[in-house]
Amino acid sequence: MSHYDDLETRSTDARHAAQLNALRTQLDRVARIPGSHLSDMDIRDLSDLSRLPVLRKAQLSGWQTGQPPFGGLHVGDVAHVFQSPGPIYEPGGITHDWWRMGRFLHACGIGPSDTVQNCFGYHLTPAGMIFESGARAVGARVLPAGTGQTDLQVRAAKDIGCTAYAGTPDYLKVILDRADEMGETLAFTRAAVGGGALFPSLRQEYADRGIACLQCYATADLGNIAYESHAMDGMIVDEGVILEIVRPGTGDPVAPGEVGEVVVTTLNPDYPLIRFATGDLSAMMDGTSPCGRTNVRIKGWMGRADQTAKIKGMFVRPEQVAELVARHPEIRAARVTVTREGEMDAMDIAIEADDGDPRAWGESVAQTLKLKGRISRVDTLPNDGKVIDDKREYG
Repeated sequence: MSHYDDLETRSTDARHAAQLNALRTQLDRVARIPGSHLSDMDIRDLSDLSRLPVLRKAQLSGWQTGQPPFGGLHVGDVAHVFQSPGPIYEPGGITHDWWRMGRFLHACGIGPSDTVQNCFGYHLTPAGMIFESGARAVGARVLPAGTGQTDLQVRAAKDIGCTAYAGTPDYLKVILDRADEMGETLAFTRAAVGGGALFPSLRQEYADRGIACLQCYATADLGNIAYESHAMDGMIVDEGVILEIVRPGTGDPVAPGEVGEVVVTTLNPDYPLIRFATGDLSAMMDGTSPCGRTNVRIKGWMGRADQTAKIKGMFVRPEQVAELVARHPEIRAARVTVTREGEMDAMDIAIEADDGDPRAWGESVAQTLKLKGRISRVDTLPNDGKVIDDKREYG
């Protein structure tokens, strides 16, 4: 299969040079915004991006409250305004492939001969329009089906002859099972899914029905971030973003292969989000995809980075754990584990270090976390991105 464009197979040097130029342009746009937090930034290499502050949703929401609806961020071509929980408002454009979803649909094998049954929501949230824009970019027709009304979904899929599905991973099974009950055979051969976990057993069930199912990683704020190809070996980062993996609670990049929080800078000139924290965990993979696309890959969604826990009536946040680590140069990482002993919360702090003074660590724990806990030194901590592990049962 041909690639979507030449960007997918360019060299690492060519990609970095183009991204650096685009990043500088984005920073110039943001710097011109009155009261900008990113003025006078000298970016000479993509690695300099880590010197910039991380933008979190709570901060973006605060900006939007002061300067509705988009917080004063430079916004160019806007045809729609969407609302996500928070609430947070996102712009949407109608220029070609505005959310960059066409690249993913092309990787799925969807093109001009297809009719896509788009079962993402069209009401308030942008998911429906994101995938419709992608379908338009690859020349496919769209049935704007939205969610629910399964009997009508089956009827439309049959009558129109829809060949591709777009929606959450599990809703396709609902449609297919209902079609079986109604005695109908549907023509789906491809599925482009997102917005939830695609479990291997479900992917295999679709494959057994003759449907090739691939998933993407996208958000309402950023559009497409990464996507699978038919190699199904990790998720390839989209050409229109710069992706970093940082230690939760900080903006510091983790070591290659280490699990951390996904932070994304979008190169969309209409809505320049710089180092936007997704709150999701993932890790970089070595090498490139066997499909021939040369951009870096991530392992996919690996959980949430927001691990805030309330312990003995006090909130403990990843940022506080990061402060604890920063106070002691010998500490490489730390993890807070919360359990229940009797009817009381208990807190254990595992310190990854070769040596050090546990008494000094204990004083820092009390100062940064505002609580006391049991401290132990370990050689290594698990590579799972957790800095606060809440093991209490709430059921």
